[in-house]
Amino acid sequence: MFDPKLLAQWLAGEFDNQAQAQEQPVWFVPLRLWHRPLPFRINGDLALFCEQANTLNLDAPYRQRVVILQSLPDRSIGKATYRAFKQPDRVRGAGANPQLLATLTIDDLEELPGCELTIASFDDRFKAEPEPDAKCYFQYNGQTRQVILGFEATADRFWSFDRGVEPETGKLLWGALMGAYEFHKRHSFAADLPA
Repeated sequence: MFDPKLLAQWLAGEFDNQAQAQEQPVWFVPLRLWHRPLPFRINGDLALFCEQANTLNLDAPYRQRVVILQSLPDRSIGKATYRAFKQPDRVRGAGANPQLLATLTIDDLEELPGCELTIASFDDRFKAEPEPDAKCYFQYNGQTRQVILGFEATADRFWSFDRGVEPETGKLLWGALMGAYEFHKRHSFAADLPA
């Protein structure tokens, strides 16, 4: 049975992959990742603001997005739907400064067709994967980019399988090229989830 509230509680937090970056510095840069609960629900569903930054340059966070956690009719699986910001500069840094999200509304977000994951629940984790032929595109610096999304989550860890792709050739460019980025939760923001 998929429980979107439990997944939101597990995702809500500040994470880093310090141990992994120290063990495998050639393949993994040290990152900080934030999943901040939005102060409102989207169509009744819980949603989180997501952002990350290189720990060597925390003043330049990137990949601002929103993930919406939804139950599906049969309730055995769920769905994660991603949205982008019409004005990402307006929320840049909200991972560390959540007050930037206080005036956010649904009108500040835009759809990202194809950017959805199916979520399965297991005893101790959630696993989110794209449909086999899904293609997730987004705009970045005036260019169309493609990303293959995916994650796993437990109560205190988050594995990101996100990989950037060259849209024309399918060549992998960045992200989890040598396996998942493994993040450990350092602070929980579960108490900030709306009722």
